[in-house]
Amino acid sequence: MPIKLPDGFPAKKQLVREGIDAMDYSRAETQDIRPLRILIANLMPKKIDTEVQLLRLIGNNPIQIEAYFLRMSTHDAKNIPNEHLNHFYVQLSDIAEQKFDALIVTGAPVEQLDFKDVDYWNELQEVFEWSRSNVFSTLFICWGAQAGLFYFYGIDKIPLAQKLFGIFEQRISRRCFLFRGFDDTYYCPQSRWTGIDETKLKNAGLHVISRGMSPKIDNYANLIEDKNHRRVFILGHLEYERWTLDAEYKRDSEQGIDIQVPYNYYPHDDPSKEPKISWRAHANLFFNNWVNFVYQETKFDLDKLEKLED
Repeated sequence: MPIKLPDGFPAKKQLVREGIDAMDYSRAETQDIRPLRILIANLMPKKIDTEVQLLRLIGNNPIQIEAYFLRMSTHDAKNIPNEHLNHFYVQLSDIAEQKFDALIVTGAPVEQLDFKDVDYWNELQEVFEWSRSNVFSTLFICWGAQAGLFYFYGIDKIPLAQKLFGIFEQRISRRCFLFRGFDDTYYCPQSRWTGIDETKLKNAGLHVISRGMSPKIDNYANLIEDKNHRRVFILGHLEYERWTLDAEYKRDSEQGIDIQVPYNYYPHDDPSKEPKISWRAHANLFFNNWVNFVYQETKFDLDKLEKLED
């Protein structure tokens, strides 16, 4: 089944070239099918790159998906034309009365700031509060996961001794639907300066379902879920492409930032060589499992969606 996108959405052409079935809203309206409505709060600076990465993953399944992108109106995006945002993105006020099967909150390069110092923090809190009654399941990614854990459960982020940067092996610590088809371990890109205060997870009724194994940093939580499986927090970036960490590494190096070569990424740690990709299959499995869970458990009539309590 195809993923539904606004008429003229630029990423559609690339997705179709890759074999991802995509259709315009105008074509989809002729079909009598109830698609999953997924809202993506895209907080990443390179928004088009993130659009393609996430649409590629959620669109690689037999369920028709209707994708919407949410912008923060209180933030001035510098890496994308306003024309793109005005045409293809909604603001919370536009969809405040609507309900969605799922919400994805991306990462953002603001993790070293206090939450209150992020210029769109108040607006993002409004989105989080709105999601209690208007979204069945939410997937929080990297800084988005840290922000969600802090807002809903009061679990703060903490600084790491050094940046967790590279491709790290993850060990499954609690089996659940998200790991259907998974091996015992998998790989996940990481790119962050902060972790979370894990001592508070149990008291909040949250479960660590996979942990990262790093030779330089103690084992750390990577995937966390709530007791209802309706909030999923991933501190890594399974959506990343082959060259994403390469671009981050070269950007920081050019800016004179003391940044290490991404761990377990380049052959022989040589940045002149093409990075190896070791997480793509599990990334597809993970997103397919999450989308399938939403499809199986959400209400057919979204107006009957119950408020999610913490």
